[in-house]
Amino acid sequence: MVKSTDSSISDESIASPLLSEPTSTITSSDSDESPATSNRFFSISRFCSYKSLAVLSSHIGSVSCLALCGEFILSGSQGKDIIVWQQPDLRLFTKFGHGDGSVKALVTVGNKVFTAHQDSRIRVWKLSRRSENVFRLVNTLPTTKDYLGKFMKQSNYVQTRRRHKQLWIEHADSISCLAVSNGFIYSGSWDKTLKVWRISDFKCLESIKAHDDAINGLVSYKGVVYSASADGKIKAWGKEGKGSHCLKGVMEGHKDVSLNSVIVSNDGNLVYGGGSDGFVMGWEANAEFNGWKLIFEVKAHQMAVLCMCLMGEFLCSGSADKSIGVWKREIDRGLCRVGIITGHEGPVKCLQASSNNVGGGFLLYSGSLDKSLRVWWVPNHSGEIDECFSIQSTQKKSV
Repeated sequence: MVKSTDSSISDESIASPLLSEPTSTITSSDSDESPATSNRFFSISRFCSYKSLAVLSSHIGSVSCLALCGEFILSGSQGKDIIVWQQPDLRLFTKFGHGDGSVKALVTVGNKVFTAHQDSRIRVWKLSRRSENVFRLVNTLPTTKDYLGKFMKQSNYVQTRRRHKQLWIEHADSISCLAVSNGFIYSGSWDKTLKVWRISDFKCLESIKAHDDAINGLVSYKGVVYSASADGKIKAWGKEGKGSHCLKGVMEGHKDVSLNSVIVSNDGNLVYGGGSDGFVMGWEANAEFNGWKLIFEVKAHQMAVLCMCLMGEFLCSGSADKSIGVWKREIDRGLCRVGIITGHEGPVKCLQASSNNVGGGFLLYSGSLDKSLRVWWVPNHSGEIDECFSIQSTQKKSV
């Protein structure tokens, strides 16, 4: 089984940090480093290379997930710790979560933080201003109440491994990703299931046998949840009225290639997937949002694409090759490569971008296996456009 711990989370309820314009100046220079290229698409060329505004190195393990919440940046790690950084000076505000299993994903809802762990549990933390601004553990999912309501009935047990059964509300393997939508938390796991939790009472409402291999990424958009899997597919799930979730569509990636990350455009018309072969692929939705067509594929990195994020007309991709690609989304639905960010000493596992326009650009946050969180400024005129890739995936146009 090919597994990835990427977390690419998008939801309207997660606020952006309160940022001030940075006082430091970012310099750029040409670099001879560039992602591996495919003869199908483009030849090797030079990129802009940007220096980071800050390097935050207080984690004891690899940085695996990021979330932006108001004036705070939250980062989780394989070292079981979660750090809260405060803007704009990026000082360490507090730490929590020690000893609760490697943190794979996190999302914020109001004053609560939901964290997913390698021990197959979701933990709920609440900011307590009265306790010296600490995050206090308030629940673990599945809850004790949920267990007590189901453990006596044999029909609530499912086969997870040979000669082993457990309640359907439990994940049987590491939880790799989380998403938030319309009062629900969605969790994707290496056990191939997608579970739906109600935020108001933390009850597990559904368990969906979603994929044939590990689920690596989740994202939600206007009630539709997209899951990316090591089985090479992205699936779209939606509710019919007040009923259960059902499959709305399937997007096929490359054969025998894991899809590690998924994001959706602001209008919901385009779904992007990042693959273990270094490709970024794009699918366009039909008018009814119940079917998607592959419209382009770009060899973006030398190694696997592990994470992606969107900021306006820009798409950023993080890779196991330690680089971050910067792409501009074009009117014709294609992508134009405008730059590459280097500096991490390990694979880039997670990305988040601030929606605040800062000095003609935006702030990009990246977490890596090198145990650091880095902050970058990406100008809106980031580098010179190198190549564009149109709707016809094998057709290239020069700019």
